[in-house]
Amino acid sequence: MQTPSKVGRYPFLAEPFHCDFSQHLFMGHLGNHMLNAADFHSNERSFGMNYLSTIHRTWVLSRLAIEMESMPRAYDRFFVETWVEGAMKYFTSRNFKVSGEDGSVFGYGRSVWAMIDTETRQPTDILQVHNGLIHAYVETDKPCPIASPSRVKMTERARLVRTIETHYNDVDMNGHINSVKYIEHVLDLFPLDWYRAHFLKRFEMAYVAEAHGGDQLSFYMEETAANEYCIRIVKHVGAREGDGGELVEVARSKAKFANIC
Repeated sequence: MQTPSKVGRYPFLAEPFHCDFSQHLFMGHLGNHMLNAADFHSNERSFGMNYLSTIHRTWVLSRLAIEMESMPRAYDRFFVETWVEGAMKYFTSRNFKVSGEDGSVFGYGRSVWAMIDTETRQPTDILQVHNGLIHAYVETDKPCPIASPSRVKMTERARLVRTIETHYNDVDMNGHINSVKYIEHVLDLFPLDWYRAHFLKRFEMAYVAEAHGGDQLSFYMEETAANEYCIRIVKHVGAREGDGGELVEVARSKAKFANIC
């Protein structure tokens, strides 16, 4: 059997019902395609969730940064390339490249993942899986010319802009709020007219703690630079906010926009 290459390349289609009013792919759906590519890549190399589920382990996304020059249009066929840039005991870094059929580059992504025990929900040693097999697929020579996910810094000036309930469609196969759903909820904080005048150039998510179906999430936003916004997401534990309940941070996000000429 031929050994898989270090880099995986997977075809996708910008389905029309996954595109917004401008006929371009939603950022959330692009994120979902990236996560699918990561799953395909790791499963083909025997350290994916198909194997991990048999030993009560799973991957969880810790950080994600996506930076785009443009987005695929409806019906565009495109490719997501993915590769592991580095692997340590508790975290691994994975990169992405999004390109068209003609070789043009739409953009790139960077991510950080942890492996957890599905019973204890605690981090586990990635290098124990198949005696560190993941190291055989680390690729350090392929460029990913965007900055790594940053620390999303916020101040007390952040204001509460929305509180939502979570439901069935928010929950993934690991039993917690889907990583992509956070992206969708954050981008819904901006009105439709904003997107008529602005292109989402870079988007970051840092996942801090798990939230589950039925949790109430509150979103605090702060404008940190021109066309740059940071968002903190907290869940309510116990009583609701203002009723003595505890607020636990579950994620932070940063969205950088460019003006549409």
